[in-house]
Amino acid sequence: MRLYLLELGNIRHDWAPNGRLPVQGYLIRTGDGTNVLVDTGFPAEAPPGMFELPPGQGVVDQLAALDLTPADIHHVICTHLDPDHAGNNDLFTEAEFVIQRSHWELAQADSVPRLRVAKRHWDQPHLKYRTVDGDAELLPGIELIETSGHILGHQSVLVRLPNTGPVLLAIDTITQEKALDPENRPMTNYDLDPDGVRASTRKLVDLARRENALIVRGHDGVQWDTLRRAPEYYD
Repeated sequence: MRLYLLELGNIRHDWAPNGRLPVQGYLIRTGDGTNVLVDTGFPAEAPPGMFELPPGQGVVDQLAALDLTPADIHHVICTHLDPDHAGNNDLFTEAEFVIQRSHWELAQADSVPRLRVAKRHWDQPHLKYRTVDGDAELLPGIELIETSGHILGHQSVLVRLPNTGPVLLAIDTITQEKALDPENRPMTNYDLDPDGVRASTRKLVDLARRENALIVRGHDGVQWDTLRRAPEYYD
């Protein structure tokens, strides 16, 4: 099994340590040839200035560098439907999307404005969604971890690699180093349930401690620059 870290562009923020928040995606390639994508990045029509997509980044180009196309993806783990995570879902017509039931129902209720931004990319009749409830094993070595708080039904991913060991993709539950402290971590305007964020942060920190897992933080430009990014990989 291999884990590739995909660069899907940047969000510009003056308060970020190096001025940018990476938009991150992940590809997991199992030993039997199954390709699992985690998130699809922001849509092409995202407003310039706040979102940047340098040449060679973006989900299609990142997959192409690994000799893959969207049609080669078997599963897409949809961590949540914010526009920087689900803005290219409509490209993956052959894949099964796996999403928490509570999040899917929230999105269908159309009660959270930010989920509407990329709705035309994720709410398409030709896309195949499968819902799960809570923590679940997707495939051997790939576990979905329910982490509501940032938004209801957010999920993180634990990948068990044969040589590297466990890697925890925290997504938007833990986005920065300072968010590793469950009790004192900062909140953003996008964290809809602060108590839930703290509980889910605690859940992930405790899990990482038990498993001795590497935590990949969701939008941390400082950490991102220290990690192996595709075409390099963790195995």
